[in-house]
Amino acid sequence: MNTFDSMSDKQDDQLAARLGKKKRLAWDASSTQKKDEDLDKPLPKGVVLDKDGKPCRLCTSVASWRALTKQASSASSSSNTSSSSSPTLSPPSLSDNNASSIPGANDDDCPPDVEALGRSTWTFLHSLTAAYPPRATSEQQLEMHSFLKLFSRLYPCWVCADDFRAWMNQSGGRNEPRLSGRSEFGTWMCEAHNAVNRKLGKKEFDCRFWEERWRTGWKDGRCD
Repeated sequence: MNTFDSMSDKQDDQLAARLGKKKRLAWDASSTQKKDEDLDKPLPKGVVLDKDGKPCRLCTSVASWRALTKQASSASSSSNTSSSSSPTLSPPSLSDNNASSIPGANDDDCPPDVEALGRSTWTFLHSLTAAYPPRATSEQQLEMHSFLKLFSRLYPCWVCADDFRAWMNQSGGRNEPRLSGRSEFGTWMCEAHNAVNRKLGKKEFDCRFWEERWRTGWKDGRCD
């Protein structure tokens, strides 16, 4: 091989390397643009972001959460298809034969959404008022006041917690916890629940009957 042939081969290799680099850069730019487009897609209606900017499962309804996971799955599939033609392994699914390997697998085993969490919480709170003494001591009132204050900060759905805290702290003190005894506390909790019902467009409960609903059972005997 003469010198000319050697130089020609080197030039061809350099040219091929430059072309390959340009193709890779173009591919990387395309992939980045695709990822940016996926990130810019609006979230499904009803999805609430946590304080860290990520979707909050406990703040979101199950319907909205499933729409979000469907959107994410679609974006991931699109990205995998465009980035590689090689087959990929899918994660295990509860469908088909996999479901039988998990005892009792069903929707009730899933993390609660904001509605399930709310129903369970209201059951607990109303039961708390039902167990409250008819006449509370100063110590019992102080303990319950401390609990409600902590509850309004630690409740898993942070937007719900903020709303509850804002309602209790409304100017004029009209919504401050009334804790002198069971009857007063039960009525106050019912009013708090109705404030949420109004916000959600739900039917309000007649607070005159809170004790039948949550403590003694209905007078018609349906709960006996």
